[in-house]
Amino acid sequence: MNAIRDANSPLLAVGCLLDGLKLLTRAELRQYLLIPLLINTVLYTGAFILGYHSVSALIHQAIPDWLSWLSWILWPLFFISFLLIGFFTFTLVANLIAAPYYSRLSAKTLSLLHGHAPVAADAGWDRVFFGELKRIGYLLLRVLPLLVLFLIPVVNLIAPVLWAAFAAWGIAMEFIAYPLEMRGQTFDAQKRFMQQRRWSMLSFGALTGLGLTLPIVNLVMGQTAVIAATLYVDRVLPPAGSDEAS
Repeated sequence: MNAIRDANSPLLAVGCLLDGLKLLTRAELRQYLLIPLLINTVLYTGAFILGYHSVSALIHQAIPDWLSWLSWILWPLFFISFLLIGFFTFTLVANLIAAPYYSRLSAKTLSLLHGHAPVAADAGWDRVFFGELKRIGYLLLRVLPLLVLFLIPVVNLIAPVLWAAFAAWGIAMEFIAYPLEMRGQTFDAQKRFMQQRRWSMLSFGALTGLGLTLPIVNLVMGQTAVIAATLYVDRVLPPAGSDEAS
């Protein structure tokens, strides 16, 4: 119980992200960063241009006329919400393309930490790719009902809050999968891992999501999150291959 409680601390997630940012500068990891950097540059530039031209119109449609006097409060709320939706979608696409490279980055991070290749199941390209498709399918099935909430008057006022929580959970699920897949954990096992550490995972996903919305920062946030997720799993689970690992 103590191990789960400590692993559920948001401070642990914050610490891993900060340590991941520091490790990002290590020369040993540079060869695993270039292609994801190029992918992120293209996709997030596209997301920014698309969002700039469409988000204002969507906000005006979502806020009913009788609440226009509250627009100075609601506009930032809806802007942040639609920004999260856009970048969450582009994050799924970016991770699908970069998944094999992120998997190798996670493995190299473990090798850097322990001085040898991880003793773990071989997360091959096909396994990583189809694992990514499964996660995207799981998340998309839950995205649609949340998007419908934006169309319901009054209810759409709480939709941004629900969406922010879901986006944080989905982003954490995306990045925590890489180190867990190297341990041979199935998708169901990965979900159990996250559910036991709910607050830590939500904090990790929220901070990563925030980084993904910031220009320049978002170009390296995915790589940082992969390294940070690898550090987190390494700190809260027994070594891969041990009897205690789950």
